[in-house]
Amino acid sequence: MFDQRFLFSKTGIAALISVAAMVAFNLFAFTQQASASPELMLVVSPLVELA
Repeated sequence: MFDQRFLFSKTGIAALISVAAMVAFNLFAFTQQASASPELMLVVSPLVELA
């Protein structure tokens, strides 16, 4: 999808850092949710209502 020249450009490095930050944030969010008790999850979770 991307060639080696793109990945070593400033834009490519910024894209790689952005992807790494998104993965780190998702792992952090998952560990926070996994460590919460089920009762707390019910209190904290937002209610979604579909029309």
